[in-house]
Amino acid sequence: MSDQEGPFIRRPRDPGGPRRGDGGGDRRPPRAWSETPNQPAPPRSGAPRPGPARGVDGYAPPQKPEPFRDAPPRRGGPPPPPPRGRTPADAQGFRRDPRLERPGPPGPPRSARPERPVGPPPRPPRRRRLRRPRIGRTLLALLLVIVVALVGLTFYYDSKLNRVDALSAYPDRVRDTPGTNWLLVGSDSRAGLTEQQKRNLTTGDVDGDLGRTDTMMLVHIPNSGKAIIVSIPRDLYVTIPGQGPHKINAAFTFGGPKLLVQTIETFTRVHIDHYAEIGFGGFDTLVDSVGGVNICLDQPLRDPKAGLNLRAGCQDLNGRQALGLVRTRAFPNADLERVVNQRKFLTALMSKAASFSTIANPFRLFPFVSGTVSTLTVDNGDHIWNLAMLGWALRGGPVTTTTPTGGSESTDDGDALAPDDDTSTFFDLIAKDAPIPQNLLSTNTGAIS
Repeated sequence: MSDQEGPFIRRPRDPGGPRRGDGGGDRRPPRAWSETPNQPAPPRSGAPRPGPARGVDGYAPPQKPEPFRDAPPRRGGPPPPPPRGRTPADAQGFRRDPRLERPGPPGPPRSARPERPVGPPPRPPRRRRLRRPRIGRTLLALLLVIVVALVGLTFYYDSKLNRVDALSAYPDRVRDTPGTNWLLVGSDSRAGLTEQQKRNLTTGDVDGDLGRTDTMMLVHIPNSGKAIIVSIPRDLYVTIPGQGPHKINAAFTFGGPKLLVQTIETFTRVHIDHYAEIGFGGFDTLVDSVGGVNICLDQPLRDPKAGLNLRAGCQDLNGRQALGLVRTRAFPNADLERVVNQRKFLTALMSKAASFSTIANPFRLFPFVSGTVSTLTVDNGDHIWNLAMLGWALRGGPVTTTTPTGGSESTDDGDALAPDDDTSTFFDLIAKDAPIPQNLLSTNTGAIS
């Protein structure tokens, strides 16, 4: 490498020696950069040159090239990065002349430079795993869907109920009494039946639009204890408001459900909370919707007027046979024995409707609910959940009895049943939500065991 090549300075070998073309004499060669200004020129002979004078102003000490050594690597960490601006020549042990350095762009201030983190390098971020949906959340969502669907169906079926003004206020109405009281009415109305259905059910025709009430039951649900179903004989002789003394079922013919409720409340002094009515056309539908009802008979029953022909023993009755059973009066006690059969069959029907085989089977449950809302007529203030509570109260074998009376008497309406002191005592206990003693309960068992 020549003396002019590269950004490095090399000391001349003999700054004071003779040069080619020098004519001699007093001419002195140029001084080297390390000589002092007033120092005499060294002799041209091979005598040794004196060293530079120290302590004189302007003196430049000799500079020897020193090899550049990298700092030793640190223990426990990565080696430091090479200094900025290093070239391959630096690696040979030479220092770069700062006078030949080209000024570069100014760097950021030391305070603004990011500090090197101390410690081990950060770990790479872990890949998040997709969590599977939890079983609890799935079940909760499914339960929520079922609840919303049931609520929607409840309000839908409630809107399909037939309603009538049966429990409206009237002067001197009986105040509310303890417990819950239902008045269930079975009319012989043929409304909605075709001629073919009338022939199949052997119902015939009836005069008047309202029909007659062959069945009246007072259902008392106490605050504690079993419910009680009380049959009110249709021939019970009472005073009908605005009409005078008549058989109690005449109130329905005179003024419909409203007058019938007023007559029963005035006579019994029991406040009626709910009203439900069913005709011939709806009863057989309810029985068929639950797949029939199993009934055990103590004797064979045959009644051409009711279209009934049943053998003795246990058997499943369809809707047509069940309607004939609750209508027939072919007994020695006629109407008194019929009301017993009606109560027992109603209890069996409610038990079947509230059973697991019906509730868990949508092919039975929904037809039963649809048949109930399409055939029942309730008061304006009654709802489908009130009917559900009634069915639940009757599922566990309620107490059943007939209104105690003083026996038969002759009246302007024919033979009728006259009330007596036992009748008043019986309904007073119901109005007070008190237990009924055994001597006031009827002992007639009817044809159903």
